[in-house]
Amino acid sequence: MDELIGKVAGMIRESQRVVVFTGAGVSTESGISDFRSPGGIWSRYDPEDFTIQRFVADREARKRNWRLRRELVTANYQPNAAHRAIAELERIGKLSCVITQNIDGLHHTAGNTEAAIVELHGTMKDAKCLSCDDRLSLIQVLGRIDQGEEDPHCRKCGGLLKAATVSFGEAMPEREMRRAEECSRECDLFIVIGSSLVVFPAASMPLIAKRAGATLVIINSTPTDMDSAADVVIHGMAGSVMEAIMEQVRGQRSGPA
Repeated sequence: MDELIGKVAGMIRESQRVVVFTGAGVSTESGISDFRSPGGIWSRYDPEDFTIQRFVADREARKRNWRLRRELVTANYQPNAAHRAIAELERIGKLSCVITQNIDGLHHTAGNTEAAIVELHGTMKDAKCLSCDDRLSLIQVLGRIDQGEEDPHCRKCGGLLKAATVSFGEAMPEREMRRAEECSRECDLFIVIGSSLVVFPAASMPLIAKRAGATLVIINSTPTDMDSAADVVIHGMAGSVMEAIMEQVRGQRSGPA
């Protein structure tokens, strides 16, 4: 593995436009359960309650949906070594953008700028009205629920309020998809970290980058269906692998020209 870590560090040093693509495997090291593994979120909640159709039609499903949002928002999750490494890539001028499937906001907390983050599946920081698209703080909506408003609606138009995340059956955000595709086509190095690459259309981004000529690196704890397309594959924990890579990047940057 040390040889592969050194190889990826060299790729980063030689690259001008690095795109990082992150999935749940980055945030599990911060204590956030993923959705699909044993003991994950879908072992405690019914995924059918999180379709946009069920949310709109079923008041009880909306109440269960809000319970999960509270569980995720009120926990004191903190960025880990992988998040910090990605933020460092931006600080040293290598990162074009970080495309994330995660909704936890930990890339923001770690220090990546708003302009560098593309949240394909939305964010837990906000709630939105499904009718007028008004935005407000998710914490504000949870506060209303605490005060007895079990099924909160928009105070501007009366529409349903929902966490600003992409539910099953809901259209992907157009602006974020365009930006992700553009960054993927224009990068020279695309690094997947902590994603099983099974959720589309998000998982098409590494293929877009590879077809446009970028070098593809996949860092994940288990094999993915796209490993055969990658130039380098490292099976390991996101935090420890990215920490080791950035140590070598820093060493190469401080070494002889």
